[in-house]
This record gives sequence, structure tokens and C-alpha cells, in this order.
Amino acid sequence: MTVLFMILGFLLIIGGFSCIFTPLATWWSIGYFVVVLMFVAGIIGIIRSIIAKRFGAGFVFSILSLVLGAVMLASPEGLFLTKGVLLYLTAIWFAMMGVVTIVEAVSVTRKTGSKIWILQLIFGIVAVLLGCYSFFYPMLIAVTEGVMIGIFFIETGFTLMFSGFAVDE
Repeated sequence: MTVLFMILGFLLIIGGFSCIFTPLATWWSIGYFVVVLMFVAGIIGIIRSIIAKRFGAGFVFSILSLVLGAVMLASPEGLFLTKGVLLYLTAIWFAMMGVVTIVEAVSVTRKTGSKIWILQLIFGIVAVLLGCYSFFYPMLIAVTEGVMIGIFFIETGFTLMFSGFAVDE
């Protein structure tokens, strides 16, 4: 399973750098990026929960991400009424994903005693801060959302890779 986490993490990191280097193109198609991220994060989260046999908040959030992503992929014209709504939903999703990452970081240190939890904790805090900033300043963040999505892809990719190492320890 570590190999799968490493491959998916690497692909997310590449996608993140692509978003950072092409923020305008990312902004124009941001709805699809967010939908695919939600869908993939939901699948990965469900797989991780089943493997770790943990069915708490992370598992529930993963199911919600998968369902929301699937519904929006099935109906692209109904992604959201406006990009403004998408900004708020993206902000909330960033913050929730950050909280889940923080909770997982704490559980990793309890189970393995590994130092990897520190990086996961930092990434989780950054995600919560990005989500809060996006929620309170949506018009300013609309311009930089492509870069934010890229940063979050990179963060999620590294978290996935670190989680793969933690599972094997």
C-alpha cells in the first residue's frame, strides 16, 4: 500500500506545481480541479480508513468528499451557481481537510511514536489557515485560488507520502 500512497502523493505534487505555475488556467477551471480533488481525496481517505480500521471523523469526511465529488462530476453544469459560492465551499473544505490532517497527525504519533506527525501537523495547520483566509477574504482569494489549490495539492501529496511511511512502521 505504501507504493500506492507514494504514487498518488507524487501525482498530487506534480498537479500542485502545475496549478502554481498556471494560476490563471487553474482559476478558469477551478471547479473541475476542486471536484476531482474532493473525489480522489474521498477515495484515498476511505481506503486509508479501511486499512487502518479507523472509522471516525476522517472516514465520514472521506465519504462526504467522495459523494460530493461524484455528484458534481456527474452534473458538470450544476457545479455551483457561481464561482463565489465555490470560493466559500472551497474554503470550508480546506479548513475541514486541515482539521482531519491534524487529527490524523495526533493519532500517528500515538500509534507509532514516529516524528512524521510533526510535518502532518504543520500541513494541517496551514490548510486550516488557508481555509479561514479564503472564507473571510473571498474576493481577494479569487485571484490567488489557483496558487492555493496548488499548495494544497502539494501538501496533500506529501501528507499522503508520509502516511504511507507511517502505515509501514
